[in-house]
Amino acid sequence: MSNNYDIRDIRLADKGRFRMQWAAREMPVLDLLERRFAAERPLKGIRVSACLHVTSETANLMRVLQAGGADVVLTASNPLSTQDDVAATLVAHYEMPVYAIKGEDNATYYQHIKAALDFKPHITMDDGADLVSTLHKERRELLDGIVGGTEETTTGVIRLRAMAKDGELMFPVIAVNDALTKHLFDNRYGTGQSTLDGVIRATNVLIAGKTVVVAGYGWCSRGIAMRAKGLGANVIVTEIDPLKALEAVMDGYRVMPMNEAAPQGDLFITSTGDINVLDGQHFEAMKSGALMSNSGHFNVEINIPALEKMAVEIRRVREFLDEYILADGRRVYLIGEGRLVNLAAAEGHPSAVMDMSFANQALAAEYMIQNHASLQRTVYSVPEEIDKEIARLKLAAMGIQIDVLTPEQAAYLNEWRMGT
Repeated sequence: MSNNYDIRDIRLADKGRFRMQWAAREMPVLDLLERRFAAERPLKGIRVSACLHVTSETANLMRVLQAGGADVVLTASNPLSTQDDVAATLVAHYEMPVYAIKGEDNATYYQHIKAALDFKPHITMDDGADLVSTLHKERRELLDGIVGGTEETTTGVIRLRAMAKDGELMFPVIAVNDALTKHLFDNRYGTGQSTLDGVIRATNVLIAGKTVVVAGYGWCSRGIAMRAKGLGANVIVTEIDPLKALEAVMDGYRVMPMNEAAPQGDLFITSTGDINVLDGQHFEAMKSGALMSNSGHFNVEINIPALEKMAVEIRRVREFLDEYILADGRRVYLIGEGRLVNLAAAEGHPSAVMDMSFANQALAAEYMIQNHASLQRTVYSVPEEIDKEIARLKLAAMGIQIDVLTPEQAAYLNEWRMGT
C-alpha cells in the first residue's frame, strides 16, 4: 500500500470495493477497454495526475488506466464530491495515491491538487481545470514534462479555451466534454437524473406541482428541465442565448428573465458555468420557503456571500440543507452549500452514462500519447472515430444492432451526379 495519500479512513476500503463493483456492472465499455489495455499496455510508463470527482465510477476509470500501464494519482475536483469509502478502496486495493476527503476545506482542496502535481505528470486529467490552472500559475517548472491533458466538463473547457485564446495554454488538451457520447448523454441524462436525485435526497420535497426555475438551457440544463417536467413540475427556463431560449420555448417551457422568475420559483437550479446567476436582487424577490441549488461545476453561480450578508441568521436544518432567515422574516434555503448538488447531496451520475464519458477519457489519453508530437498548444475535440467506436461498443454491450449501408447506398451518398 502506498504511504502517499490523504483520505478520511482506510478502514472504509471494503465498503468502497462493493460500491465500485456495483457501478462496474453498468460500465461494459470500460470493461472492454480494460481487457485491451491490459493486453497492449498503451500507457506504460506514463504518469497521470487526475483531478476528478472521487466516485465509484471514477474508480473504475482509474483501474482501466492502471491496466494500461499508467502510474496514477487521484485528487478530488470538488470539496464535497468525494466518496470516502471509494478513496479508501483505491489506496488499499489498488495501491494508488489518493488525496480526497469529503467536506475538505478550500485550503486542503488546493493542498491536495498540489500533491497530485508533485507526481510530475505526463498527462493531466481534469474536471473543471483547477489542476491545469494551478499547474500554469504555480508549478510552471513541470510544464516541460507534460505531454497533454484531457478535460471532463463544460466549465473546464471554457476556462481552457480562454487560456488558449490568450496564448497561455502550454500543452494540448482534449475536450472530452465535447464528445457526442459525453455531452449528449452524460450532460443531459446523467445531470438531469442526478441533480433531481440530489435535491430530493437533501430536502425530501415533492417536485410535482412545484415551479422549478432552471437557469440556462445547455445540455445539462436541458436534462434538468426534462426530468423536472417528468416529475410534474411547472418549469421556467432563464437564458441569455436567443437560440437556446427559443429552443426552450419550442420544448414547451416558459422562458423569462431571472428577475421575473425569482418571485415565482419554488425551486431554483443553476447550471450555466457563470457567476452570480442568482444574486442579491433575486434573493430579495424570492418567496419564503424557496429552495436554491446549483448543478454547475463551481459554487459561484449562486452569490453566497451576498446571501450571507442579507441573512440575520443561518442554520443547518438538514444534512446538506441550510436555512437563511432574512431581515423581513422570509426563509430561503441553500442545498449542498451551493456546490454540485448531484455530488454534494447524492452520488453523482449513474454509472451507465459515466461508462461512455470515462471511455472517452481513457481513449483520449491513449490518443494523446500516440499523437502529441503533432498537436499544438490548444484545445482539441475528441476525434470522431473515438466517439463512434464508443457508441458502437455501448450498443453492442446493450445487445442492440443497427443497419449497415449497402454498397449501392454508400455509392449514392458519395455521388453528386445522381438525383431523383
